[in-house]
Amino acid sequence: MDIQARIENLRKLIDINSYKYYVEDNPDLEDWEYDKLFRELKSLEEQYPQYITPESPTQRVGGISEKFNQVAHSSRLYSLDNSNNSEELRQWYNRVLKDVGVQQGVQLSLLESGYKDIELACELKIDGLAVSLIYKNGKFIQGLTRGDGVIGEDITNNLKTIKAIPLKLFEDVNVEVRGEIYMPVSSFNKLNKIQAENNQKTFANPRNAAAGSIRQLDPNITASRDLSIFVYGAIFEKNAQILTHSDAMDRCKKLGFKVNNYRKCSNIDEVIKFCSDMSEYRKTLDYATDGVVIKVNSLAMQNELGFTARAPKWATAFKFPPEEVWSRLEDVEFSVGRTGVVTPVAIIKPVNLSGSVVSRASMYNFDEIQRLDISLYDDVLIKKAAEIIPKVVRARKTSDSKPLELPDFCPCCGTKLIEIEGEVARYCPNIKGCKAQIMGRIEYFVSKAAMDIDGFGESIIEQLVNKKYVYKASDIYKLTYNDLLTLDLIKDKSANNLLAAIENSKNVIFSKFINALGIRLVGKESSDILAQHYENIDTLKEAKYEDLAEIMGIGEKMAKSIVDYFNDKDNVLMIDEMLSFGVNITNKYSGIKDLRLKGQSFVLTGTLETMSRELAQEKLKELGAKTPSSVSKNTTFVVVGSNPGTKALKARDLGIKILNEKDLIDIIGGKNYEI
Repeated sequence: MDIQARIENLRKLIDINSYKYYVEDNPDLEDWEYDKLFRELKSLEEQYPQYITPESPTQRVGGISEKFNQVAHSSRLYSLDNSNNSEELRQWYNRVLKDVGVQQGVQLSLLESGYKDIELACELKIDGLAVSLIYKNGKFIQGLTRGDGVIGEDITNNLKTIKAIPLKLFEDVNVEVRGEIYMPVSSFNKLNKIQAENNQKTFANPRNAAAGSIRQLDPNITASRDLSIFVYGAIFEKNAQILTHSDAMDRCKKLGFKVNNYRKCSNIDEVIKFCSDMSEYRKTLDYATDGVVIKVNSLAMQNELGFTARAPKWATAFKFPPEEVWSRLEDVEFSVGRTGVVTPVAIIKPVNLSGSVVSRASMYNFDEIQRLDISLYDDVLIKKAAEIIPKVVRARKTSDSKPLELPDFCPCCGTKLIEIEGEVARYCPNIKGCKAQIMGRIEYFVSKAAMDIDGFGESIIEQLVNKKYVYKASDIYKLTYNDLLTLDLIKDKSANNLLAAIENSKNVIFSKFINALGIRLVGKESSDILAQHYENIDTLKEAKYEDLAEIMGIGEKMAKSIVDYFNDKDNVLMIDEMLSFGVNITNKYSGIKDLRLKGQSFVLTGTLETMSRELAQEKLKELGAKTPSSVSKNTTFVVVGSNPGTKALKARDLGIKILNEKDLIDIIGGKNYEI
């Protein structure tokens, strides 16, 4: 795989898992695995800046749900760069020393000029949901999620239910604080027990439980969950006489905020010692932590050091190494997903890992079992980071070990499994008769990224399939009040709520509808690309393989999968049924009369001041333009913001017209530019 292809593949992996982590609150990867992908991408982009794109995960933060009103932050919330060992901490600290000297005009080395050390503030990194709380005259007026760092979700009413958040401060001051909403581990275990007893989905970890609880549309549900907060930052008025981060935290304590203990360190050696101590101490706490945040204590120095495109230069997050523990492999379950992939899951003797009891661990696929030479009743090494997904990383034989038989037939329907050339998975080909696949497709269809039908938990879907009420997605729109009342734990109110959610889902944007169909290899991002190129579902149905394969971001394999999907008459019939039941599909890219930029190509580089690059690209697309990630001879304009990459240089070499942000705003507003 060449460098550019690897970079693009990393971006796709990171984007998918960012969405699952930050929007769905349902991560597939452990934190350390995600960080490894991110670090590799960042390293490759530093080595090959010509491949940096505005939409790269290294250039942005987080994601936004569609459930709440979106509000712009008064001051951007940044992410943090990571340090994973003492050497990387020293490298970060040396950069800080150097940059402070450069900012202050020091020509000699900092050691020679007297800047031997800079005071740092250290605090545990809470594994929760970042929020911003705004107070006017001492009263809590608004609370936002971090969102993408520029725009957050207004969750004020939910935040008011958390007793650790003061509704009125001890002093009538104006302040905006940033904090982390979390759920204590003891409360997490209690909640999961209740969820299990009620046959409801349990949460993977305390962070998921906190995020899922705070983003409920009904604040009463949030109030029923035991949530808390630690404040880790504050923006005071200029006359507040706050000179350091530790001053700000002390002031927050006096105002009535819950602040985690911090440690002031006079040099990097003290920081490394603190991180080492906390790695063990955190195991005694009743809340989840995944590292230590280290900040330059002086606010004046923070201002001098500034930010990169996504993170402050004056701070870093030391991530605790993944924990490992040995346990006995007692059994292996083989589950079948919506696409027919059979996935092995290790059933292990329950063991405490990162503050929670683990009894199941991922084994990924059959090739991984063979690579690790895993046998039944082996001792297996389980690893995970930040209480996310445990996985088997090693095995050693015991006196009880015996060969593990891998299934040749589907564990759900008994169909002979198949293998696809070039892929490591084994598939059940019984697409229409395998109950597990049917359930998986329905579960995906109702998910947030698809039709977003609230209330369809795994238990309800299983009952609907067992009772033969639902076989395919369109059957959801046939469900009646009486049908729902036959399900366990469904009463009058629940049935009406489900029917209302089904009705609300009938108005859907085209890209989400495409994603909901669950076409193999087609995800959220590629669904959006297809919606840009095809007016409606009818034109997509008739799309030719050759045309699809030429679309940037689709390619040959996906094109074949799309054509195969619509060549299946049952799939077309299902779609026609949904339309007959009143599903109304709106394409946000179509019906726009103003397509004055059709045929023109805009490449954006650098940071824009008045809008995010994602928003700028969206507005350009709505006017008919394309917004590719790289400059080519077919590029019409290159829009240059602050701190641009090498795209501007390439544009000059190719003689492509370069625009600034004002030019871009003029174009979007109606002013036309001739090539």
